[in-house]
Amino acid sequence: MSGLVALLDDVAAIAKVASASVDDVMGQAMKASSKAAGAVVDDAAVTPKYLTGFSADRELPIVWKIARGSLFNKLVILLPVALLLAAFAPWAISPILMLGGLYLCFEGAEKVWHALNPSDHHEEDLVREKMSAAKLEEKKVKGAVKTDFILSAEIMTIVLNALPEDGSFAMTAASLAIAGVLITVAVYGAVALIVKADDVGLHLTARGESGFVPALGRGIVRAMPWVMKILVVVGTAAMVWVGGSIIVHGLHELGWHAPYELIHAAAVSVAHAAPGYRGAVEWIVTAFLDGVLGLILGLALIPVANRMVGPLVSAIRPGTSPGDT
Repeated sequence: MSGLVALLDDVAAIAKVASASVDDVMGQAMKASSKAAGAVVDDAAVTPKYLTGFSADRELPIVWKIARGSLFNKLVILLPVALLLAAFAPWAISPILMLGGLYLCFEGAEKVWHALNPSDHHEEDLVREKMSAAKLEEKKVKGAVKTDFILSAEIMTIVLNALPEDGSFAMTAASLAIAGVLITVAVYGAVALIVKADDVGLHLTARGESGFVPALGRGIVRAMPWVMKILVVVGTAAMVWVGGSIIVHGLHELGWHAPYELIHAAAVSVAHAAPGYRGAVEWIVTAFLDGVLGLILGLALIPVANRMVGPLVSAIRPGTSPGDT
């Protein structure tokens, strides 16, 4: 009997340790996830633009496809790579992130160029019009997952850097995995709410001709086209901002401090003019200058992508257009 009691005591002790470990993992994951808030907001702002032009019944399935691709990016590709790089080649993290930052700069700048020069994309638009709905959906999902990969890499790296350096391999891996799932649920849950808000508005409108609830529904329906347009602009700005920020911080870590110091000095100088809002003004100026740099880099990369990378990809993968790069 005493042996059974001792065994139960041991089981209880093990369960207590396991419970504490789970609490530690969840706590580390939540704390580290909060450090990536800026990149998470960017991810949520970028995604809705990939859903424009599709029927209402395809919106949630497309969001699910992108979310599934995002989980694959974070858990199957980026999590093992992050752990390997942190263990064996931490010096390679910044250069890899900078390549991703350049891609974001290019994507954002291409959207700006398209908006300013729609005639340059007339042939591409004709191809898109002739594409079947299923093919167009597949293309949009691939584009969204590809962009998500870069943003997810930034998010996972921020989370990794926020975790304790003395943590065990298993604790770090579990914290990264939990953070990746939590962030994905938060981002694509928000995206689903945004894209279905007009349906909610229509449902509220059907409650009657007068009263607060139907009026609220009509307001939501009228506002959502503008909200979606604003999100497209915010998403494009987020690409060049995050891309530029990655480049500036990457160069700073690699030893070229001039871009970081110039932007920081300019932000501090402007912030001195508004002492009551110094922190907010400094952040806004820094983000703006990072975005300007990202836009300049992205515009410089457009001819490189169209004249060199695009034809090269088309040659390697027949049937791929330069616009697919």
